[in-house]
Amino acid sequence: MTKEKILEALSNVQEPDLGKDLVTLNMVKDIEINGNDVSFTIVLTTPACPMKDMMGTASTNAIKLLVNKEANVKVNFTANTTTKRTDTGAVLPKVKNIVAVVSGKGGVGKSTVAANLALALAQGGAKVGLMDADIYGPSVPIMFGVRGERPLMMEVDGKGMIAPLERYGIKLISIGLLVDEKNAVVWRGPMASSAIRQFVTDVYWDELDYLVVDMPPGTGDIHLTLMQTVPVTGAVIVTTPQDVALADAKKGIAMFGQAQLNVPVIGLVENMSYFTPAELPENKYYIFGKDGGKRLADEYDIPFLGQIPIVQSIREGGDQGIPVMMSDDTITRRSFETFAAQVVRSIAMRNANISAEKIAETV
Repeated sequence: MTKEKILEALSNVQEPDLGKDLVTLNMVKDIEINGNDVSFTIVLTTPACPMKDMMGTASTNAIKLLVNKEANVKVNFTANTTTKRTDTGAVLPKVKNIVAVVSGKGGVGKSTVAANLALALAQGGAKVGLMDADIYGPSVPIMFGVRGERPLMMEVDGKGMIAPLERYGIKLISIGLLVDEKNAVVWRGPMASSAIRQFVTDVYWDELDYLVVDMPPGTGDIHLTLMQTVPVTGAVIVTTPQDVALADAKKGIAMFGQAQLNVPVIGLVENMSYFTPAELPENKYYIFGKDGGKRLADEYDIPFLGQIPIVQSIREGGDQGIPVMMSDDTITRRSFETFAAQVVRSIAMRNANISAEKIAETV
């Protein structure tokens, strides 16, 4: 066995999303051969790569089939999260991807989706932050069980910065951690926008693969401020299946297509898709209608990222400060893991300059 033959065999293994082989994409590193033992490292586009096991198996099979059927193959994985950012001197220079989670209206579970997306990415091995940009209705302190806690100040390069709280392996910031929860935040638009700028410039996020931003519902000042302050990688639209929610979700999609924003839509996720009672886990009751989000994604030719059921454990976990991704509810966790995997794939493909049409076909 030689390195050349190993590379030749691995040139037959494709990265499923990017549509090219591992060697062409320069994803194979550190080939070592010792008798029948061969090891190498595949550099993934994200630590949370959902195709990792598939590529490992395909690589092992290629070497056994094309090089040496007696080979003992060890595939290691590392990750270099892709980014389209070139403005490393600008705001949040160490954050590779910024994902805005948005909805056209309130009450569709946007904060629940944002929180569990962040946790699913972190459980995949990524460095993740969660910014609660919903100034008037912050949910993060309750959902993560950090009510009453306050972030500390720290000095970075001679400048005072806010240190985000850390919980379940992700970094958190919310206006709810800075203001007494019994008090309403009664601010005009410019004050709310100023707070969002501070969350960007005065919070020490350090190095992150993904910063998930829980946006307020609607289309207003805060959305404009964030999109024009930081280079947002893309937006995830959250809706429920019924027509009232879908009509508002259309406004959210339209907002990101406007010239002054021009933020790509990563895809659409349908929350509260169906109700499954704990005692009848195989049953699905479509109490808000069926497949409305999927039809909307097809209509706008954007990726459909998945369906999240409405189950009691999601509500209970959010109220108790233990999100469902940290619970034992495997069925619901799996739906969030599938959704997060689709988000990761869509981001990696956008960063690789694959057209939206191609993404819509493959997701």
